[in-house]
Formats: sequence, structure tokens, C-alpha cells
Amino acid sequence: MIVTDRFVFLHLHKSGGTFVNEFLLRFIPSARNVGYHLPRLLIPAEALRLPVLGFVRNPWSYYVSWYNFQSQRPRPNALYRIVSDEGRLDFTGTVRHLLDLGYGSPHLDAVIRALPGSYGNSGLNLPKFALAPIRNSRRGFYAYLYEYLYGESGPNLHVERADQLRQKLLQFFDSVGQRVTTAMYDAILDTPERNTSMHGPYVEFYSDELRDLVAERDRTIIDKHGYRFGD
Repeated sequence: MIVTDRFVFLHLHKSGGTFVNEFLLRFIPSARNVGYHLPRLLIPAEALRLPVLGFVRNPWSYYVSWYNFQSQRPRPNALYRIVSDEGRLDFTGTVRHLLDLGYGSPHLDAVIRALPGSYGNSGLNLPKFALAPIRNSRRGFYAYLYEYLYGESGPNLHVERADQLRQKLLQFFDSVGQRVTTAMYDAILDTPERNTSMHGPYVEFYSDELRDLVAERDRTIIDKHGYRFGD
């Protein structure tokens, strides 16, 4: 979470936030980092009335990015280790278990036990108490993260598609009166993506069954932001 004197930025996991965090801390003098992946309900009292900016990505793309990033790490996080059966499952099996966490999954208790008891400053930064409400929520994992981070819709909340990040960031700055220097403009247009994983087109990872399961369980994001498989 980045707080400035004009707005707050919330960082949804693997949705373009690393680029935005680094940009804001580099170019906006009032920007301060008050916590990593913290939800909207933890915005400091003095910033509660400020506009809130966030980004979201295509859920089908999210799961491919998450899986490849974790599977390529020397030490994947506890969530990945549990739902992938310590890396023995492929993409389909792993993501199916991840999608089942909100649907009576036998893996949920193990995941919660493995999570920290409080917030930290790295990784997913999802403590036990923050994930526990996913139980029987009938939400896909990414849809749950989205709702946990951003909370209820409101006039001050602006969640934009990550595939339009650079354009939307400039438009948001204009809407809140944030001055954009030439250096800022150039950085928005030219800085490479950050914190990416190496993989092919996300559509190639999906069977028809898994594609449809994501469509069902992350429907709230898909409908709200107009996503389609293959975007």
C-alpha cells in the first residue's frame, strides 16, 4: 500500500503492482510505503477520504503467472507447496486445488496452518486470519483476493485492468491533479514490466474443463471487468 497526499495505491498480487509501487516511490515525493499487499480496510485514518487506485488482471492469466512464478522458484511459498503436493502436480492439478479452497477443500486447513499469524513485508503477505474467510465462500482464489483487498465498491475506488495499466495510470493522475513530469511520462511508457514469470501464452495451459472452472469461480471479476478467455 502506497499513500500519497492525493491518493492511495493498493497492490493486488501479481497484477502490475510492483511496477506501480516502484514508480510512485521514485517520482512522487509524498509517497510512503505503509505495508505490502495490505487491504483497503487498513488504509491509515488520515488517508481514508483519498481516492484509491488498484489494478486487476485476467483471472486465467493470473493463475498461469502465479503457477509459473512459484514453480520456478528455488523455494516456493507454502500455498504453492500444499496445493501442488510439493510440486508433484502439474498446472491443472495445482490450480484445481487452488480454486477449491473456497469450496470445502481438504487442503485449506493445511494452508492456513502454514501461513504466518500476522502481516509481514514480502510475498503474498496473507496471514492466517486473512485467508480463513475463504472457507465455503464459493469464490475462486483470485476473486477472493480481489474482494479481500479492495472491499466494497464506492465512488473513491478505481480498479483498472492491468493490460491497460500505463494508459490508466496517466488518466488517474490527471483525475486527481497529480502533476506528471517528462521523466515520469517517459518512465510510464518505457519501463519494462516487473516481477514477471517466464511462460508461453496462458491459453495453452488450459483444458476446456479448467478454463470453464475459472470462468465459474472467478465470475465476479470476469463480469465486472469484461474479461474473456484469450484476451
